[in-house]
Amino acid sequence: MAQAFSKDRLAPMLRDTPSLKGKVRDPRSRDSGNTTLHKVFPGGHVTIAGANSAAGLASRPVRIVLCDEVDRYPSSAGTEGDPIRLAAKRATTFWNAKVVTVSTPTVKNASRIEAEFVDSDQRDYWVPCPHCDEAQTMRWGSVQWQPDRPDTAVYVCEHCGVVWADADRLKLLQCGEWKASAEFNSIAGFRLSGLNSPWMPLTEAVRDFLEAKKLPETLRVWVNTYLGETWEETGEGVADEGIADRREEYAGCPEGVVLITAGVDVQGDRIECEIVGWGRDEESWSLGYQTIYGDPSGPAVWGDLEAYLNTPWHTHPRGVELPVRSACIDTGGHHTNAVYSFVRPREGRRVFAIKGVGGEGRALVGRPSKNNVGKVRLFPVGVDTAKELIYARLKIGEPGPGYCHFPAHYDDEYFRQLTAEQIVTRFSKGFRKREWKKIRPRNEALDCRVYALAAYALLNANINQIANRIDRKIETVEPKPEPVSPARRIRRPKQQNWVNGWR
Repeated sequence: MAQAFSKDRLAPMLRDTPSLKGKVRDPRSRDSGNTTLHKVFPGGHVTIAGANSAAGLASRPVRIVLCDEVDRYPSSAGTEGDPIRLAAKRATTFWNAKVVTVSTPTVKNASRIEAEFVDSDQRDYWVPCPHCDEAQTMRWGSVQWQPDRPDTAVYVCEHCGVVWADADRLKLLQCGEWKASAEFNSIAGFRLSGLNSPWMPLTEAVRDFLEAKKLPETLRVWVNTYLGETWEETGEGVADEGIADRREEYAGCPEGVVLITAGVDVQGDRIECEIVGWGRDEESWSLGYQTIYGDPSGPAVWGDLEAYLNTPWHTHPRGVELPVRSACIDTGGHHTNAVYSFVRPREGRRVFAIKGVGGEGRALVGRPSKNNVGKVRLFPVGVDTAKELIYARLKIGEPGPGYCHFPAHYDDEYFRQLTAEQIVTRFSKGFRKREWKKIRPRNEALDCRVYALAAYALLNANINQIANRIDRKIETVEPKPEPVSPARRIRRPKQQNWVNGWR
């Protein structure tokens, strides 16, 4: 229901498959039954509609309704209501109708497919152990491997403890059966994880897990897509006191920083800016936070911002200069035209105009548009996505991948602003909806961090490759100790004769 066929990809299939050849009309004919979204064949048709199109969902009777990736559907198709219910209404005229909803799950208690599964008879796939013959559903907790050795991954029976080789696991997939854990109420529900996939070896699954668990956002994707489970948030907000207690003694640019971005928030009487340094595996350091008071409609504060972005103290302690590589400035608040004027001559230096866009599931940074008064590239930023990512990283307790560092001289007000919002869940048109709400009047520090993260995303940089390159550069700059020369062997001078005398 959510995607359209590509005529270029579908035409060869219709042409080269004997059972399909000639079944669908020529796409070049007038009033054709072969368009991108509608294909007619003897005895039926295939119609594609977007989940946000009420007209498409209510266009014609359909016996079999397939709804794909329902967790990504909007809560309402325009003003008409739930798209799944709208699509299912098309099948009411058929006694043998079938409605199928499929999706990768997302967030616990806010997932459509989770709610659909709970309302079903909840079937899981059970396989028998080849040693004790006890049936079980394969779970990630039974996968074991040696530390940092994904190639040693095996599955261990939860009943007898005998190890299954990966070849055993693949054989057992053919011997399993579906078992329901609830009464059948006319809805059959099926749940399956990547452990039941014949195309994903355990070694590859473990390798993906070890890479994904470095950061909360990548672990969430792995849990949703491989395990097929909803992601359960550890909390709805972050306590400012806990973050403030992690302040550290550092000044300037710590050694782990290899790239610097900036986020700028424009208020009615001031400009606020945070400089953020990024290291390996997206570990971050707040390098500076500046409030520039003055009227943003005049040139003075913008000159001060330019000077701050170009300040010379951003120098790596190991001798490598690190300027601000990218900066994002919000245009959605005050003095939009002044932001455009500042950004326009600096776009080549990666100073970008952005506008925050709310809503779950939006890209961190979307495709830019020049449809604005300033005729600059205006990037939409998914602020809910960014805040969720930032809060997940603020909950990381140990320095390493994704950890956020803060200097000792930051006051408590900074941390109150950084944690000034939390997620609340409310019902909208009968569905749970998660939204970010302010719990304090000021949140400029959080906004600046969101924009600095967007500036980092716009660079599309491989941070670990940059760190490796800087390390190699430092190795070539640092003086190396003089090697101790070995004892020289006394050589007899070459004889000068007509053979070697010309050299």
